[in-house]
Amino acid sequence: AVSYQSTPRFIFMTRPMTLARLAVLLLLTLNVLPAKAAPQSATPNIVVFLVDDMGVMDTSLPFLTDADGNAKRYPLNDFYRTPNMERLAVRGIRFNNFYAMSVCSPTRISIMTGQNAARHHATNWINPRANNRGPFGPPDWNWQGLTKESVTLPRLLSGAGYQTIHVGKGHFGADTFPGAEPLNLGFDVNVGGASFGAPGSYYGKQNFGWGTKREHHAVPHLKKYHGSETFLTEALTIEAKVRVTSAVRAKKPFYLYMSHYAVHAPFDSDPRFAANYADSDKPKNAQAFATLIEGMDKSLGDLLDHLDELGVADNTLVLFLGDNGSDAPLGHEHAVACAAPLRGKKGAHYEGGMRVPFIAAWAKASSNNPSQARLPIAVGSIQKQTANVTDLFPTILSLAGQQKPSNHAVDGTTLNTLLTGKADTSRKEEFLMHYPHSPHRSDYFTSHRNGDWKVIYHYYPSKDSEDSRYQLYNLADDPFESTNLADSKPDQLRASMTGLIAGLKNYQAQYPVDKADGQTPVAPILP
Repeated sequence: AVSYQSTPRFIFMTRPMTLARLAVLLLLTLNVLPAKAAPQSATPNIVVFLVDDMGVMDTSLPFLTDADGNAKRYPLNDFYRTPNMERLAVRGIRFNNFYAMSVCSPTRISIMTGQNAARHHATNWINPRANNRGPFGPPDWNWQGLTKESVTLPRLLSGAGYQTIHVGKGHFGADTFPGAEPLNLGFDVNVGGASFGAPGSYYGKQNFGWGTKREHHAVPHLKKYHGSETFLTEALTIEAKVRVTSAVRAKKPFYLYMSHYAVHAPFDSDPRFAANYADSDKPKNAQAFATLIEGMDKSLGDLLDHLDELGVADNTLVLFLGDNGSDAPLGHEHAVACAAPLRGKKGAHYEGGMRVPFIAAWAKASSNNPSQARLPIAVGSIQKQTANVTDLFPTILSLAGQQKPSNHAVDGTTLNTLLTGKADTSRKEEFLMHYPHSPHRSDYFTSHRNGDWKVIYHYYPSKDSEDSRYQLYNLADDPFESTNLADSKPDQLRASMTGLIAGLKNYQAQYPVDKADGQTPVAPILP
């Protein structure tokens, strides 16, 4: 570590200093002096801080609200410890109705492209080694993932002069295909990204999976930490800080896609935080999950501190979110349990499967920053309007002053007005989630929220759908999806299904196939 004195040192020369020696001394001095505030720039830095398998209830920061729109705490908010999420929320705005796809790869590709998964056709998590369409899934679904030709957010930003940095989980494409390597997708730097979603191990002493039976999921590019006590979340944070520092020193704006493997299984307990949960009434694997949450939160705090130290916090937008609903090992996948009071979890058709935390904030408020003047963000507020992961693409492009290619369809709309804390009446209050696959927590379904109404269509009804083809909920009256109104509200059911079918057609969605012939697409049936 380098220590600095508060008063300048004076150098007394015993012989004349040549211009060359003076130049060397000045360069050395500049290299060790503490970072000063970076010059104001019209080009903002952008951090997307994406947490794997983190739902809206996996935090001490409450996102759900009461009838008056005020944050309401539930027991899970008192179990988890996320002080840096709370710190970020004080600086910006959080959304209580923010949606992601119900599994990871679809969300990640939606962030990259601005397209709903029903359009980009990567509608399932991508098994890196085998096509996992399911017995009756679409035969030509996008298992290969993104390509070198795909229009992606980092590719557009890189073309605009950004240093595009990928740290952590990729999961954009299967093994041997271009999407397995983030460098093929517009990132200038890739640390840790590959074709798989779950790490081989979180432990440096286990080489993050190298040399173990889970070597096919071993996290790459972190050999310097092998055999050490460094936890994966910490290693990725250190690497991210190094890459951001490099971009700042090069005087380049940066786009950091900070994509933690945490809090995905395996639930390896982070020893830095295990003592905080040892006395809880939760099972050991749930305690381990909580340590992964707290370790992720520390990473967020470390990055915020680093932006301050580099003097670029006031010119850096931070967008924090999860990639699908919670996978906390608490209770049945369709019950009010791991995301309580919401029903369901990752992969399920209920709200707990697709509601995620979302926070937007400037890392440091500044009335003089031109980027903040263009995109003012309400401080310490909660936005109740519906938004989703496809909205990041147009929002970030807008802030960076870039345009999408004219031939690239974008389903998201900018969050600019919502980030000010105001309502945006031009936005559609809807979200479509399409999962034409199996097996998972819920199989072969499409859900569509429009305003207060949510309809779920089950292509092959089962006990998981309560033996019904249709489920209908009014989320204003029944936010926890306890009463299916499909039979008692036939007119509303028909209206909601009409919207669902229209959405699928608009996205040019693919459908499950008929069980009898294994080929004929099976579209939803209007009641």
